[in-house]
Parts: sequence; C-alpha cells; structure tokens
Amino acid sequence: MQKVVIVFGLVCLSVITTAQAVRKYSNEFLNIGVGARGMAMSNAQVATVSDAYANYYNPAGLVHIPHTFQLGIMHSEYFAGIAKYDYVSLAVPIQNQKRVLGFSFFRFGVDDIPNTLFLVQPDGSLDYNKITSFSAADYAFAFHYSQVLPVKGLSIGANTKIIYRQIGKFAKAFGFGLDAGLQYRYKQWRFGFMARDVTGTFNAWSFSFNDDEKQALTQSGNELPRNSLEITSPVFTLGAGYEGNIKNKFFITPEINFAMTTDGKRNVLIAAKPISIDMNVGLEMKYVAAKDIDVSVRTGVGNLQRSVDELGKKRFMVSPNLGAGVHIKIVSIDYALTNLTTIKDADGGAGLYSHVISLRLDITKKQKEE
Repeated sequence: MQKVVIVFGLVCLSVITTAQAVRKYSNEFLNIGVGARGMAMSNAQVATVSDAYANYYNPAGLVHIPHTFQLGIMHSEYFAGIAKYDYVSLAVPIQNQKRVLGFSFFRFGVDDIPNTLFLVQPDGSLDYNKITSFSAADYAFAFHYSQVLPVKGLSIGANTKIIYRQIGKFAKAFGFGLDAGLQYRYKQWRFGFMARDVTGTFNAWSFSFNDDEKQALTQSGNELPRNSLEITSPVFTLGAGYEGNIKNKFFITPEINFAMTTDGKRNVLIAAKPISIDMNVGLEMKYVAAKDIDVSVRTGVGNLQRSVDELGKKRFMVSPNLGAGVHIKIVSIDYALTNLTTIKDADGGAGLYSHVISLRLDITKKQKEE
C-alpha cells in the first residue's frame, strides 16, 4: 500500500492538465543533488566543487581538475528502495587544463508500478490477471563546457541538458535547458554563482491512451490529460567557501549557499514573491595521511522550513546530513546519509533517511620521458 501511495503521488506530480504553465516543482529530480560528498554537505558546493561532480553543481569548477580525465558514478535509493537514482559524469580537460569538456547522465525512476485500470470487471468482480506493471522514470543527458578567463582565479562554465520523462506507455515528455556558472578563487577564499535553467527549461508532454483505457479512466471519474508544455523557472545560487589548513595535515572547507527561486513564494528561509531564498550550509574536514591518501568527514544543514503542528504551534524544521570519504591514489569512495524530508528541530521528529554511495576515478596521463 505504501508503494502505491508514493507512486501515485509521483505520477500526479508528473501529469500536466493545462496547455502551458510554469510549474513550481518541475523537473524536481534534477534538484536532489549528486555525489555523496555534495549531498553530505547539503549540496553547498557552488563555490568549492572542483571535480567531475562540478558537471552538476557548477561547471565552472571543472577547470580545477588536475588529471587527464575524471569519472564519477553515484547510486542511491529513496522511499525504502522504491525509487532509484543513478548518475554518471565524465570530465576531460583539454588545452593544458584551461578548457574542460564534460558529459553526465541522470536517471530517477520507480519500476514495477501496478497498473490496475482493468482490475475491476464490468460485473464488479476482480480479475487479478488483468494487473500489469509499468515504470515511471526521468532521464537527463547533459553536455558541459568550462574554461579559464583572463582574470586570474576566474572561470566560467555552461551546461546544455536534454530531458526525457516517461510514465509507462501513457505519457512522455521531451525537454531542453541551459545552465551557466562562474567561480572565482582568491587565495584560500572561494566564490561561486550558478544560474540553473537560465533560459527557462521546458518539457513538452504528450499522452497516449487507447479506447479501453480512456473508458476506464472516465468511468472512474478521472480527467484525461492533454498534450501540454511545462516550463521550469530559473534558480540563481550564490556561494562562498574557504579552503584552509587548520594544523599540519588537517584541512577544513566550510561553504554557504543561497538559492534564489523565481517561481513564486515557497516555504523556505525567506519566503516572498516573486523570489524566495533558501540556504544550505556544508562543512568538510580532511586529514591528509600521505601523498594521494586522505580521509574526510562531512556534514551539512539544508531545507530550512517553518511549519505549524496540530496544536497550532509554530515549528522550525531542518534537514541534517552526514558523510565520509576516503581517497587513495586514483580512487575516491564517498558515503552520505541524507533525507528528502525535514525533521523537527525541537522534538526530533523522524525523517526518511537514505544511503548514498559515489565513486570517483582520477586518471592521469603518464608523461613520456625525453
């Protein structure tokens, strides 16, 4: 039953019944975050990210990759394993590290959803042999470019993303969008700016039902969806961080991000129209044991919200995250314990936590001896 309820909610969010509209939570699967390092730090990454996962957080950070290329792979599961989220990224520096090309792939899907349209027969009996299954999945393919600018410490990057969303054989959507980012480094200070969906990302939805399916839907009181266009509004994120040495082999990297949404009032830190502002804070502490060997612990806080409980008392809610990582030679393995729901800061209400594991491979080209 829990699986059916959650899936029903996900499907309802995907169904578009108007000809054209700006959706507050459109393409939300692209807002979850990627990589266990970033998710453990509550996605506070815009200013300090500098590896293959910069493809997502800020492509301007790709120019700081010191290897021939990097490969990033992530897998996570949500809602007790019902929904699966996978991500793969590749970054290849060119022109002596001054320019970088990248590619990434996203999939967020729920599989084996029961289709009960024809469970109830015309005479009122139940025929369980009529139950079939389908999948609801969101895909994104993105291409990335980054380069160093003439100003010392300044870099720029851009993303081009193609989106494909499918709900069984009933509905599908194609979309296209652009992102742009900047990073600036001054000594140990890091600053970043990311404009996501800067041109307004769209999804063109089309629906297909045969006559029997249409009849089953209308008889149960459902409205048949129409082909439509869904638009995702831009989100602008400002970030600041610091990479410093505490003592000897101990390093610290705190970062704070402010995300400004443009789709109207949201229940975030600063709720206003037409722009609302949310805040994410992350912290990484690293111990360098030897050359190319280090261990990190991470934490972060995000998703700050205000709510009213059943007694009418106002509550402040947050989502904490934790994680750790180890880097040995060319391999980095990271882990994060995150949750998509908020928990009450006052009484410690329960949240739905998920385990995220990601891998990064750093491949360095061997230099030929003269």
